[in-house]
Order: sequence, then structure tokens, then C-alpha cells
Amino acid sequence: MLPPQPTKLRVLVVDDSCFMRMAIRGILAKDPQIEIIGVASDGVEGVEKALELKPDLITMDVEMPRMDGIAALKQIMAKAPTRVLMVSTLTCEGAKATFEALEAGAIDFIPKNISDSVDAQKTFRADLLFKVKEAAGSIIHTDRFSSKRISVAPPAPVLKSRFSHHKVSCVGIGASTGGPVALQEVLSRIPVNFPFGIIVAIHMPKAFTGPYAERLNAKCSLDIREASDGDMLKPGQVLIAPGGMHTALVRHGAGFSVKTMPTSTYPQYIYVPSVDLMMQSLADASNGSMLGVILTGMGSDGFKGMQHLKSRGGITLVQNEASSTIYGMPRACVEGGVADEVLPLDQIGFEIARIAG
Repeated sequence: MLPPQPTKLRVLVVDDSCFMRMAIRGILAKDPQIEIIGVASDGVEGVEKALELKPDLITMDVEMPRMDGIAALKQIMAKAPTRVLMVSTLTCEGAKATFEALEAGAIDFIPKNISDSVDAQKTFRADLLFKVKEAAGSIIHTDRFSSKRISVAPPAPVLKSRFSHHKVSCVGIGASTGGPVALQEVLSRIPVNFPFGIIVAIHMPKAFTGPYAERLNAKCSLDIREASDGDMLKPGQVLIAPGGMHTALVRHGAGFSVKTMPTSTYPQYIYVPSVDLMMQSLADASNGSMLGVILTGMGSDGFKGMQHLKSRGGITLVQNEASSTIYGMPRACVEGGVADEVLPLDQIGFEIARIAG
């Protein structure tokens, strides 16, 4: 008797460009683990085919006639929640639309970067396959984009963190897939008078980190912006490590200064910006007097950084599996024994504030 054949990942491709539909279909169809079950040329057709074919995953363009990708995404999430990977242009406008899509329920995004360059085509092909397979194992959190979402009240002021006696002078946060939405939730629960600076490394391309920082700044009480080389980490401020390069922190007088470097400086780090590099450098600069936080994300970036931080006496918080879109980065920390506390997403910001208090 023949063994059962593994189930293929059923994908629907939605894009108004015939070239992009063919390109995405051609790349994915060559993988034996993926089956293209349909294509659609606009949002209206995309919604219809999503409801009819019930794909495991949808690749969705943002700008399309009749109905754009965000409107289509919202309808799909309301009627038949499905994993959706947005295909976005590498522009400021494309970035803003992408973050709106992530908040509406998209799992992740991939920059639409196909040109005559052979290198660009290879990168797009590799990224698309990786992101599709990564998204296939993700959790759809329908409560995050439900109109009936219930707000969680903050812990009572009398409650003290068990880490309150630890010395903390800064906070480092790392994330990847699912991170843009998760980070917003965490930062929105930290008060404006937070006494320490926060540095964040999240896997994003260069064109996206600036608009993302602006979006966070408009939605949270903290001062949030994209980091630049030489910036000082200030109390009540959040610096987002710029995409396309690595970010480290070094001691500068009584504080910490940002140092940005091209990826060629540290070729051993696959993910950019590297959470490991950022976390390790801040642990050294602060002599371990810091709080490290790892949120949802694929892979294990951040584990070595948290391991180093623990060895220097720092505090480590990790997002739990139930609230993670992808339980890769947090899992590595939990299974590696470097997580002091494992918390649901809606409690992490409160705990950061309590530790500082």
C-alpha cells in the first residue's frame, strides 16, 4: 500500500498585472509542495474566488481596479478568514497601505521588486517562496481585526513586577512576521513618561521602516521614529532600526548611541536588521542592565542575543505561542531556556512598564 501523499499548499494569486500573475504563478508552481488553484485580476474577483475555492493562502496585490487589495482583504477576513500575503510596491505609499493591510488581518507582505536585474529576480523568487511557506504555518488571529474586539484593562497599580528590583537602563525589542501589529500593541500600553529608551529591530526592507515609525508615532503616546547613525537613546523614546542595514548600540558617556552598518560588515547574520546583533550590542553597552523582549517571528533571530543578555544578568520577556502569528523566534528562546517570563501579547507592554516602575 502506497503511503499517503502530503497535502499541497493551495494558493490563490490576486493581481491586476498579467505579468505579476504569471511571475508569481510560475515561481510557486515549480515547488512540489505548492498548488496554484486559481488567479484573479482584481479585488472583486479575488473575494469571489477566495469564497469559492477556499485556498490555504492568498497572495494579494494592493493597488487594483474595481476593488483594491485592502478592501478585498477586509471582505475575506469578515466572510472567510484566510492567510493573506500582501504584494507591495517599494514606495512610501506602498508601505502605508501595507501596514493598513497588516492591521486588517494580512499575515505578512513581500515587496514587489521584479526588474530586469537578475539579482532582483532571484531575490524576489527566494523571498516569495520563503514567505509563502512561512505564512502557511501562521495563526490567524481574527480577534485582532474584529469590530467586537475587547480591550484589556491594565493591571492594578498596586501590582509589582517580580523583576522590579533588577536594574534596568534600556529596553531592546525584536520581532519579525506578525511583528508590525504586535509591536504597536505592546508600545500602546507603555506610558509617555517611560523612564528608559527603547530600541527595536524588526525585519523590514529599507523603504518601510520610516513610514512604519511614523505610523506608530501617530498611534502611541511614546515618541517613535526611525533611528539614524549617532542617535542617542532617550527616555520615553522608541527608535526603530532602519531596514536594509544592521544596527548596534555603543556606550556614549552615561547613555547609548546608535551605530548603523551595511550588511557586508556582518555577513554571518541572515536577517536584516539582525535582532541578535542589536540585542548583544545593547547588552554589552548596558553591562546587562537591560530588558530584552522577543515578539512573534519566524526563525530564531534574537535567541543568541537573549542568551548573551541572560549571561550578563539582564531580564528577558517572550511572547507566548497562543498570541504569536509565528511562534519561531519566541519558541527558540523558550526552548533554549532564556525566557524569564512568557506572556500573552496584550500583557507584555504592561509588564515592561511595571518593570521600569
